[in-house]
Amino acid sequence: MSSIHPSQGGKIDGPVLPHDSIEKGHHWRTKDDEFDAGKLGMWLFLGTEVLLFAGLFCGYAIMRMKYPEAFANGSHYLDWRWGALNTLVLLWSSYTIASAIRHTQLGNRGWATINLVITWFCALFFILIKFTFEYGPKWAEGKRPGVLFDYPYAQHSMEPMWWSLYYAATGIHASHVIIGMGLIGWLIYKNMRGWYGPKNYLAMENVGLYWHIVDLIWIFLFPLLYLIH
Repeated sequence: MSSIHPSQGGKIDGPVLPHDSIEKGHHWRTKDDEFDAGKLGMWLFLGTEVLLFAGLFCGYAIMRMKYPEAFANGSHYLDWRWGALNTLVLLWSSYTIASAIRHTQLGNRGWATINLVITWFCALFFILIKFTFEYGPKWAEGKRPGVLFDYPYAQHSMEPMWWSLYYAATGIHASHVIIGMGLIGWLIYKNMRGWYGPKNYLAMENVGLYWHIVDLIWIFLFPLLYLIH
């Protein structure tokens, strides 16, 4: 993702939009200080997100080493093709949100909005696949939270542990995707009203960073969960 300071932005011909008149906060010395602090704060937040999923990955590693057969049996119920499709969807959405940020930096508000809308629909497509073609069939067979430890057809005594990790990891990730949809939807609304442009795009960059982390975490989850067998 390209990153330039607001002071380097150009000027858009046409009517004055809200982003042209936005000033720095009263508690900042310069707009560059405000920009750098906002980016640093976002990176610190993303560090906590990495720690959250690192705990899940550590639990996964320990339990898989102790009970490899249970994990192989559990993974057998997952369809790697849906996981691969969702991976491609998120990769494409990372490109479109990066493109939206770049168009905003260049003052192309229309193209920025189009790319944000595409990103939002990619996120929706991911969630629909997750709940319709992945969670839905498993819940119909009784492999759902709340009944996992009473599941009578487990081929291994520790297979419920696999399902617990599966739902914890993919469920938390799905919640992040839904949060991202809300943030991207807010960007679309604000961008259509002219709030973002070469002089004001920090919020869009920060949401883009968040979305890239969501994508990156799924890139790890896909092979760890779907490609065991």
